[in-house]
Amino acid sequence: MKFRRWALAATALLCMAVSSLSWAGDIKNVRLWLAPDHTRLVFDLSGPISHKLFTLSNPSRIVLDVPASKMKASLSQLDLKGTPVKSIRSGRRNSRDLRIVLDLNTKVKPRSFELAPNKKYGHRLVVDLVKTSKPKTTTVPSSISKKQKDPRRNIIVAIDAGHGGEDPGAIGPGRLREKVVVMSIANELSRLLKKEPGFTPELIRKGDYYIPLRKRTQAARKKEADLFVSIHADAFKDPRAKGASVWALSQRGASSEMGRWLAGRENNTDLVGGVGTLSLGGKDEVLAGVLLDMSMTASLTDSREIGGYVLKNLGRVAHLHKRAVQHAGFVVLKSPDVPSILVETGFISNPREAKLLSTRSYQNKIAKAVFDGVKQHFTRKPPAMTYLAWKAKGGAASSRYKVVRGDTLSVIANRNGVTLNKLRKFNKLKSDTIRIGQVLQIPTS
Repeated sequence: MKFRRWALAATALLCMAVSSLSWAGDIKNVRLWLAPDHTRLVFDLSGPISHKLFTLSNPSRIVLDVPASKMKASLSQLDLKGTPVKSIRSGRRNSRDLRIVLDLNTKVKPRSFELAPNKKYGHRLVVDLVKTSKPKTTTVPSSISKKQKDPRRNIIVAIDAGHGGEDPGAIGPGRLREKVVVMSIANELSRLLKKEPGFTPELIRKGDYYIPLRKRTQAARKKEADLFVSIHADAFKDPRAKGASVWALSQRGASSEMGRWLAGRENNTDLVGGVGTLSLGGKDEVLAGVLLDMSMTASLTDSREIGGYVLKNLGRVAHLHKRAVQHAGFVVLKSPDVPSILVETGFISNPREAKLLSTRSYQNKIAKAVFDGVKQHFTRKPPAMTYLAWKAKGGAASSRYKVVRGDTLSVIANRNGVTLNKLRKFNKLKSDTIRIGQVLQIPTS
């Protein structure tokens, strides 16, 4: 009798254990993020899972099999507009296993991976649908491609709104999300630069999606940026921490304990965003080579100078955490040839600053302060062959021409695409008489 009771109890415990293991990975919620080059589906799980992904054709579908799982989320709430997914549905593959089917309206390359819990999320299953179609290219006629670039090019400012998509950044009182605040500030900064002659803004992130940290700097380099500005509104363990700050890269490490803490926090963002096990410690050979590259010396100098101008202007509208440009090992600042700064617009963990940062008027003030600092630096130190460099020379860049036999002032003007009156005024001529050997300054149009 005793053995029977013991056997029944053991069987019950075994059944409970098997039951708890077999339904450990139910899908509690599904989120979708639309990026320029891919669509990301994130399945929030109640526990760890295994999964299998494969594709079917005629019609084009992606199938996701999740053993021992249940769908407890609503798929009908997902906004599929603008995505390659026509519809998404789920059903039982058998009594225990779940099958999710994505009906597609265009070709994609799927990839999937599971993520372990972190401070912000529990277990997750991520499915990325990567675009396969390449952008159309236009053939440039050889006569045009051989022409030189306009010598009065615009200064390109790459604006990086931190975090995004799966990574909300720091969370403040009232669930204020860093990614929303900094996107608003980035958009306003872009608007101001677009209005200013001589500048072209380039937003690294144009919507609510995540971009790996290293790809942000790569994007800036592809756009041939003259400056990279990364905008954040971080948090600290002590809610009393307050004030805006500006950071530039330090080759020797952080300049303060807070700098080390913040740098580590931002650098670990890639793990939050689901890039995988990529080392962000700056120990890989490529980065080591970058840090050793002598071109970084000039970049760091400019970064500090620009940061100083921005910090001075921020001090007019916000409390400053530090009155000097700080230095830390932020991944987004590690570009060898693009001056880069990171602007902490305030501490979202501070209730008073969070309230300010949530308002459009204060966001615009911060953007204007960054804009003023950037403009001041490039007005004082414009890159060669830019509109601002041309303007600094009096707004009339010129080339030299030596008069030869047979030349007339009108012929020279017509040959160089300027008006006779402009050529006369530019050289301060009182008449159209010129002499052989005379050197004229030809204004560029």
